[in-house]
Amino acid sequence: MRPAICLIALGLSASSALAEADFIKGVHLQTEELCAAAKKDGLQSVIEAGNVLLTANGLESIEYNCEFVQIIKATRAPAWAVTAICQEPGYLFPDMLSIVQMSPTQIDIVSVRPVNEDGGDSGNTGSYYLCPDVPLP
Repeated sequence: MRPAICLIALGLSASSALAEADFIKGVHLQTEELCAAAKKDGLQSVIEAGNVLLTANGLESIEYNCEFVQIIKATRAPAWAVTAICQEPGYLFPDMLSIVQMSPTQIDIVSVRPVNEDGGDSGNTGSYYLCPDVPLP
């Protein structure tokens, strides 16, 4: 039974590696204007202004982050199901995201987290745009 478990674990690891091979590349921000600001003033200044950064590792902002811990690629669309562990000061929670490559420069994310009590979207839902001339942090 042990060899079978090892083979299953290796298979899951290999499929995860394949899912990540064509996953998010580069730096993405919530608007093209933020990309221009990051190119001009530096990525750190854009993040310090309270904006969210998307990379293959997850979502990052001041006092908030979501680490992507499992990535599963869809077979019929340029999309992934992603499990994330998110945290903000004093609070840690899981999230499940659908990530869709809408175009070569736009990625849309939808979170399964419920809508905020004030009626706004959850913090992990939205569109992100590729910032081609901004290096990864």
